[in-house]
Amino acid sequence: MILIDGKKEAANLRLELKKEVLALKAKYKKVPGLTVILIGDLAPSQIYVRNKEKSAKEVGLKSEVIKYPSNVEEKIILNKIDELNKDDTVSGILVQLPLPKHIDKKKVIETIIPEKDVDGFHPVNVGNLSSGYESSVPCTPLGCYLLIKKMEQNLSGKKAVVVGRSNLNGKPMTQLLLKENCTVTITHSKTKDLKEECLKGDIVVAAVGIPELVKGDWIKKDAIVIDVGINKTDKGIVGDVAFDEVSKIAKAITPVPGGVGPMTIACLLKNTVECFKRSQR
Repeated sequence: MILIDGKKEAANLRLELKKEVLALKAKYKKVPGLTVILIGDLAPSQIYVRNKEKSAKEVGLKSEVIKYPSNVEEKIILNKIDELNKDDTVSGILVQLPLPKHIDKKKVIETIIPEKDVDGFHPVNVGNLSSGYESSVPCTPLGCYLLIKKMEQNLSGKKAVVVGRSNLNGKPMTQLLLKENCTVTITHSKTKDLKEECLKGDIVVAAVGIPELVKGDWIKKDAIVIDVGINKTDKGIVGDVAFDEVSKIAKAITPVPGGVGPMTIACLLKNTVECFKRSQR
C-alpha cells in the first residue's frame, strides 16, 4: 500500500510555482497577486487565511489580506470586490467562507469577475469546467486530481466513484475525472446500496463529511482512495474513510490529516498563477 503524501506533493508543487513566478517576474516585471477577504474572527478561517498568506509569500506572490468585522455591511464587501476587480496588481480574489448570515454568498461569488475567481466558484467557471473549456478549478478537487495523476498517469477507462455531490468537491471532481475519460459514478446520501457502488471503483473519492463512512469491505483490491473529509471526533481528526481498514485493501490512500489538505492551498497558488498568465495574453 502506498501512502499518498499530500505534504510532500504540495511542497513539490510550491517549488515548481516558485520557479514559475521568478520566470514571470523576469518576463513581465511583475508578479501574480492574491487578495483574500476575511470577514469575522472564526478561528478555522483565520488559520486557513494565515496558511494561505504564508504559502503565497513562500512562492513569491504578492499577498494581501483584508479583514472586516463580522457585522460589516454587505455592500462594503461588494464595493471592495469591485475595486479589486479593476486593480491590475490583483490576479486572484478569494473571499474566505463561511460568511456571516447577513451576507449573500451567491452575490459575493458572482461579484468576483471569473478571470480573478481563484476558487473556481463563479457560475462562468463552473460552466466552463463542465463544458471542457479553460477555467479556474476549485482547489480541493484540483488537488485530489493531481494526487490521483501521481499514482496513475493514464486514467482512461477507469471506473471512478465520487461519494458526495457538493458544488465544492463532488461535482467538479466528477468533471475532472470525466475529462480523463473515466467512467464516473457520483453517489450521495440518497444512493441505494452505497457499498455496492463503491466496490466498483478503481478510484474512490470520499467527500461527504461523515466520519469513517467508507469501510474496508466497500473497497476493491488495489483501488486508489482519496479522502477529502476532515471530521472532528472523540478520537481526534478523522476522514470520511476508515483508514485502518481501507489501507489494508487499497493500492494507495491519502491520510487525514496530511493528504488532500496541503494540496488545497498549493492549488490556490497554482490558480492564482494561471489567472495571472491568462491576464497577460
